[in-house]
This record gives sequence, structure tokens and C-alpha cells, in this order.
Amino acid sequence: MIVDALQRLQPAGFSITDYQYTGFGAIYFVDFILFHKLLGMSKLLSLERMTGLTTRMEFNKPFKCVDVKMVSASSAIPNLSRDIRHIVWLDYDGVIHKDFLSDIQSAITVLPAGSILLVTVDVEPPEDYDYKQVNPDFDGSKEVLGPKHWKNYFEFQASTYLKLGLTESDFGRVELRSRTSEILKASFTRSIVPRAQMEFLPMFNFIYRDSHWMLSMGGMIAGPREKRQLLSTTLRDTEYYRDNFDTPPFEIAVPRLTRKERIYLDREMPCADGWTPKDFDLDPEELRKYRDIYRFLPAFAEILV
Repeated sequence: MIVDALQRLQPAGFSITDYQYTGFGAIYFVDFILFHKLLGMSKLLSLERMTGLTTRMEFNKPFKCVDVKMVSASSAIPNLSRDIRHIVWLDYDGVIHKDFLSDIQSAITVLPAGSILLVTVDVEPPEDYDYKQVNPDFDGSKEVLGPKHWKNYFEFQASTYLKLGLTESDFGRVELRSRTSEILKASFTRSIVPRAQMEFLPMFNFIYRDSHWMLSMGGMIAGPREKRQLLSTTLRDTEYYRDNFDTPPFEIAVPRLTRKERIYLDREMPCADGWTPKDFDLDPEELRKYRDIYRFLPAFAEILV
């Protein structure tokens, strides 16, 4: 979906091919492969602060044009070129942290107009090791974490970005998604304030389940010209586009379908409202989910050797 959005930006004057992509490639580089092959991007920078992965990252680097730097995002972001536009994806695998918010502020401070920033965080409750940052004496074997502890954690990591008057009931397991979204939104909007005539325009707001529930939010750093260009694109025609962070996120929910069922459904996509398959039963909600994402689903096949 992100690739689709970036493709839709190009006719409006955003030369995505010439952008630099900075992300966390780890040892798989999935996003780097997609951006290079489908968008033609050749300025690619992968960041990794775990030096123990150096040889594996270099070995698995998919293209010569991928530059690998064994540094943290906080070290790399201030040194990004101001002379080219960027796509920066801060794809964190942990719950909200003050270091993440510092990286967001740094990125929005230095990235030129037309650049795009994406942030992904875990929206599950903090684990024992997370909470120990708040209370080093916490002994998880004696006390189970709950909303009281999660409230303490969020206040410790992001107090200035939280709404006033929140209670423990606002930090239940499900409510943490809303708290995290509010924090990221506040971080984006406040960080752009010092830049005169610039806005942070929302574009992406995804919720999905990997091993944990994850939230990805982001948008464009834009002046008046970039705003006009963005509004002229066909992004508003898509199901996933979010131009307001107060709108509920687009939930990426993949229905459980066989390959034969997918082939059958694809022949009718995009189906009309109310259409149902005649040859097998499928819940209407599952069908709606599939219609929303069928274009973006990878095709897998079982190979016997």
C-alpha cells in the first residue's frame, strides 16, 4: 500500500525515484527490495545499531546501491542531506519510547519539504523489561503488570504528549492503541511548528497484527506548494489513505482463504457492494476485507522438492 501511494505521488510532481530511502533493513531488506524494484529508487540507506549483525547485513544486502551503516537513527538523521528529498521509515519493534519521539522531532526538523516520514511502533502493553526503565526495582515475579504500571510507563516516556486528565482506565490493553496514536500525532504536529509555513500532512495510519499489534503512522513535510501537489493526487480514491489522524486507522486484516478461493474471488474484483460468491460460503465482512486489500496481497505457492 505504501508503494502504491508513492506511485500515485509521481504524476503530481514528486520524483520518488530521486528520493533517498532510509530504513531499518535488518537482514531481510524487504522494503528496500520493493522500493528499488517497483519505484526505481537507488539511494538506499539501511541503519542498524546492533553491530553483531554487521557481517549478516552485508552478506544479505540485496543490491550494490544499498548503503549499510551500523549506527542508530538518532546518529544518522541529523546527517541526512538537506539537498534531496527523503523517505524515512522509523520501523521500531518496541512500544513507545522517548528516544523514538526524539528521532521524530529530529527528522521533521531536518528533512526538506516534500519528504515523507513513517513511524511504526508496537501497541501491545509494555513488557517487564520495558517497565524496568521506569522502576528499576520492579520485580515481575512478584507483581503482574497492569494499567497502573502502563500509565506510569507512558507518563515516563511521553508525558508532554499525553492528554491531561487521563486515568488508569485510559491505559487498558485496548486503550494503549489510542494513547500511542495520540502521542505520535502530537509528536508530528508539535515538531513541525518551528518551521514557518510548513505542515505535517497525514497520509498513513495502519493497524495490523504481526506477532504483536503494530501501528504505522506517517505523512509528508509540506509547504504550500507540496500541499497543493499532494491534494491533486488520486490518493483520496484509495481505501487506505488517511488525511486526518483522528480518523480510525486502516486495519490490515488478511482473510484466511485458499489459493483456489483467491483465484475465484480475483476474477470478480473489485466486486460490487452486496456481491457474494456462489460456489462457496464466505462471511460478507471477510469479503469486504479482501476487496480492500486484494491488490496488495503477495502470492505464495507451495513448492514440493
